[in-house]
Amino acid sequence: MSDPTSTCSVCQGSFLVRFRYQLRERDGRFEHFCSQRCLQRSLERGGGDETPCCDVCGRGFALEFPYQAEVRDAGTAFYCSTQCRAASRAGVFRLGRAGGRASEGPRRIAVFNHKGGTGKTTTAVNLAAGLAERGNRVLLIDADGQGNVGASLGIRGERTLYHVLVTGTPADEAAVPVRHNLDVLTSNELLAAAELYLAERQGRHRILRERLADKVTGYDVVVLDCAPALSLMNQNALVYADSVLVPVGCDYLSLIGVRQVLRTLKSVRKLLKHPVHMLGVLPTFYDVRNRISREALDALREHFKERCLAPIRVNTKLREAPSAKKTIFEHAPTSHGALDYLELVDHVVRLRGDANLVEQAPARAAG
Repeated sequence: MSDPTSTCSVCQGSFLVRFRYQLRERDGRFEHFCSQRCLQRSLERGGGDETPCCDVCGRGFALEFPYQAEVRDAGTAFYCSTQCRAASRAGVFRLGRAGGRASEGPRRIAVFNHKGGTGKTTTAVNLAAGLAERGNRVLLIDADGQGNVGASLGIRGERTLYHVLVTGTPADEAAVPVRHNLDVLTSNELLAAAELYLAERQGRHRILRERLADKVTGYDVVVLDCAPALSLMNQNALVYADSVLVPVGCDYLSLIGVRQVLRTLKSVRKLLKHPVHMLGVLPTFYDVRNRISREALDALREHFKERCLAPIRVNTKLREAPSAKKTIFEHAPTSHGALDYLELVDHVVRLRGDANLVEQAPARAAG
C-alpha cells in the first residue's frame, strides 16, 4: 500500500509530507507545502515581507533548507542559520525587525511544581511585578482555583480565567489592571468547573493556548501561576508556556518532587508535541543556618548546573507582603526578599536576551 500524498496549497502538486514545515494550520484549516519555495510564496501572498525574518537576529533571508522553518504550537519559527536555530533552542527571545517583537506574541513563563508550599505564587507575583517595573507590559494569570494571586494583591476580577476558557471572554478584556504595566487575570473556585469543560473538548490540552492566542498580543510577557497538581488545567498551562520556572523548597521532600516535574515536562514534549523548556530551578526558603538548606542547594547546583538559580532566602517580609496586599518591592524594597527577586528578574532578562526586556532596573537600595 503506497503512502498517502498531499496536494500543495500553492502549486497544486502532489507530494509526501516529510517535514513539519510542510503542514501548517491557519484560521482553522490546514495548508500543505511541497517545498520551501512554495512556503515562501504563501508568506508573500499573505501580505508579509518578501522574505521571512529570522526569529533570533531579525535578518531577512530566503528559505532554502528545511531547518529554516520550524513549526511550533505558537506558529512557525524562522532561522537564517543553524547558529540562530541553536540560539533559539537555548532560550533566546524571538525578535522582529529593528529589535521589535515578532508576531509570535509575548514570552510565556509558567511557574510550576507538583508540590505545594514551594513559593509558586510568591514567585509568580514578584517576577511579574519586577518585569513590569522594568517597563514591560506583563499579564499575570492565576491558573490555580484557590485564587491566591488575587488575594495577594487585593483584587477580585468580575470575569476570571473560567470565563476566558468556557465563555470565550477575551483575556485582555477580563484582565484587571493592578499596577503600572501589570494586569492580572484572576481565578476562583469556578476553575474546577472549567476543568470539567476542558475534559469534554476535543484537543483539551490546547484550549488555553487557543483562547489566548491573539488576545494577549499587547503584552511582552505572560506569567502563569500554576496549581500544585498534575491536572488538565496545568497541562493546558504547560502547552501554552514556552518556558517553565520551578520553585523548589530547600528541604528533602521538595527535592524528590523535582523528579516528577522533569517527568511531566518530558511528557509535554514527547506526548503533547510542545517544545517547552526549563527556564530554571529556583531554590526557595533558603536558610544558610540550616544544614538541610545548604545540602539541598548543593544538590540542586550539582544536578542542574547553571539552571539552578540564585536562592530566595527565608525572609519575614515575603510572608508579610500578601497580608498588606503588596508586592515585595512595595512592601519592603530594601529587604533580602526584594533583592533576591530582583536577582531573579535580572536572570530572566539576561537569559532571554530580548531587547524589550533590558529597560533600566529599579534602583536597589542597600540591604
